[in-house]
Amino acid sequence: MCFYQDTPNEQLNVHSGECRYSCDIHRGEHPYACEVCNRVYSHKSSKITHQRVHTGERPYVCVVCNKALSQESCLISHQCIHTGERPHVCDVCNKVCSDKSNLIKHTRVHSGERPYICDVCNKAFSDKSSLINHTRVHSGERPYVCDVCNKAFRRRSHLITHQRIHTGERPYVCDVCNKAFSRQSNLITHQRLHTGERLYVCDVCNKAFSVQSHLTNHQRIHTGERPRVCDVCNKAFSRQSDLITHQRIHTGERPHVCDVCDKAFSQQSNLIRHQRIHTGERPYVCDVCNKAFSDKRNLIKHTHIH
Repeated sequence: MCFYQDTPNEQLNVHSGECRYSCDIHRGEHPYACEVCNRVYSHKSSKITHQRVHTGERPYVCVVCNKALSQESCLISHQCIHTGERPHVCDVCNKVCSDKSNLIKHTRVHSGERPYICDVCNKAFSDKSSLINHTRVHSGERPYVCDVCNKAFRRRSHLITHQRIHTGERPYVCDVCNKAFSRQSNLITHQRLHTGERLYVCDVCNKAFSVQSHLTNHQRIHTGERPRVCDVCNKAFSRQSDLITHQRIHTGERPHVCDVCDKAFSQQSNLIRHQRIHTGERPYVCDVCNKAFSDKRNLIKHTHIH
């Protein structure tokens, strides 16, 4: 119950700031609306914090590494990275968290609780930020805008990843071969080259792949699906890369150029075969007479002799 709810109006005005702030919570009112996206809040301070999504303002700065954050609570949590302090411990698995909110979110992994529900499609989430990101699927809101090319994103993490196209930053490095990537997911996929891990298995022929998209492309062999259609001649392909290569027949584009004689090709595989003229490389060897060829097709023709 609100402390001031039975107070006469003339006395209530004395407490206007304090009481209005308190009563709005109990009445479920949200009188503070964002002028940019119309999102509403019961507290003015919450609205101010939210508006930093649009303005990019980050007034709270870490004195150790100068990282700037939009909320004081985020700064306090961030500083635990430097101090090593992790006072909040999960009583199920003993995982330690730097702040109570992260601990609460973590415990939902064990409980399966999903208290945040989308009022459009009823999809449930374990944390509020995931719900907020999801609702933008319905609203079309994209509050995070690249200051270089103006491309907009629903999630801040997607903007950060995108900006690496402009900066060239590749923070994820393979500890085997030192190849660097702009996305952690690309690094994880790459590392399967070294481990030989193939998680994605065809349920028709049991062929296994390291990348989900490769399995998807492979399954079209069995289904006969060809979803990529040329808008010039209507020829259909199972893979986007095959469509792109085909379209060069119509455009005349030849992006793959020999660095020795400047001859250009529409496909990289054709350039590789051509370069063997210059290098003398003959990687295809007959296992009967050991004759070597620069092109696999020539080896196949040759084997008919035997």
